[in-house]
Amino acid sequence: MIYTKDQLIEALHNEYVFLCHDDFDPDEDPTPEEYLEMIKTLSHDELILETSTGDQVTLEEYMGVWS
Repeated sequence: MIYTKDQLIEALHNEYVFLCHDDFDPDEDPTPEEYLEMIKTLSHDELILETSTGDQVTLEEYMGVWS
């Protein structure tokens, strides 16, 4: 399946918000809002790379969890 840039951004942001819930360091990590603004500047291919999907977790599985 082919995902749109907006779908990838939404999934990546959802994952980041989840990860920040328990492990956020304001001195090191961007806020969820800052992360969202950063990933909005990425290309479609860069967004797919940002998901870190591949052999162990497919993009479809990732999107199923974070969309």
